[in-house]
Amino acid sequence: MELVILVGVQGSGKTTFFRERFAATHAHVSKDNFRSNPRPARRQRRLVADALAAGRSVVVDNTNPTAADRAELVALAQTAGATVACYFFPPALDASLRRNALRGGKARVPDHAIRITAARLEVPAPAEGFALFHVRLVDGAGFEVVAVMEGGDAAG
Repeated sequence: MELVILVGVQGSGKTTFFRERFAATHAHVSKDNFRSNPRPARRQRRLVADALAAGRSVVVDNTNPTAADRAELVALAQTAGATVACYFFPPALDASLRRNALRGGKARVPDHAIRITAARLEVPAPAEGFALFHVRLVDGAGFEVVAVMEGGDAAG
């Protein structure tokens, strides 16, 4: 059983990555799916805890920009006995803004929201309690994933 935390600004490719890598094996929890909920963080916690309690692996597909946001998720996973992996999408602000501009309806977020998230973004570290992977969206070629070892070394 595994909890996967996706971290990155809006439009960085997180949801596409989920669909390609985890949709067949993991439950999907995203605050985008319950925007009208007055307490989205509480709803997210409940959905993650329920999936883990049922023995199901789960992906949390949100920006998760701060260590505090991620710590709450790591604690839920540890309580359930799940391993934790974090996939970090380093910001490529111009590319994210371009992809976001192609979105329609509620899927499109205001450009200033992407900039705010980028400003709040704290780079994840293995010391937070998870295996860490850096993900880069290669336009037209999919994703490139690199494991980050303790101490900042990268392994391909």
